[in-house]
Amino acid sequence: MIALALAAGIVVEGLGAGPVTLDAARLSALPKGQVAITAHGKPLDCTGVWLADLLASAGAPSGNALRAPALAGTVTAMARDGYRVAFSLGEIDRSLGNAKILVADRCNGRPLGEDGPYRLVVGGDSRPARAARMVERLVVSGVSGASAKAHSH
Repeated sequence: MIALALAAGIVVEGLGAGPVTLDAARLSALPKGQVAITAHGKPLDCTGVWLADLLASAGAPSGNALRAPALAGTVTAMARDGYRVAFSLGEIDRSLGNAKILVADRCNGRPLGEDGPYRLVVGGDSRPARAARMVERLVVSGVSGASAKAHSH
């Protein structure tokens, strides 16, 4: 079993009355995954949780509940150094795009250290531009709080 080493958790905003922090206990209950990529000429074999499961756990619509207008929704990963990358909720969802996006806390068997607390690892990307490191927050846009609550799993 893959363990998540971080105690701080990750903050998800934009799904309701206020931010939701998924702490280590809540993250450890999510399905674990592994994705390997090459970034800047170096192989990375990373472990963590799937972005789709993390967002669903925070209350984002998914599966059959992901319908218009939420299909226009996005999630932006916000890194400590100001780097940002965005994904559509449709591309992340398993029943639609099924993109293999991992929210990793370990790469090559080691904690991320200064590249943490989390790193996005996007399987299938031709280059690692969306493999954002130092990710602290996920901001969901285009999904109303009422819609998100009504459609959460």
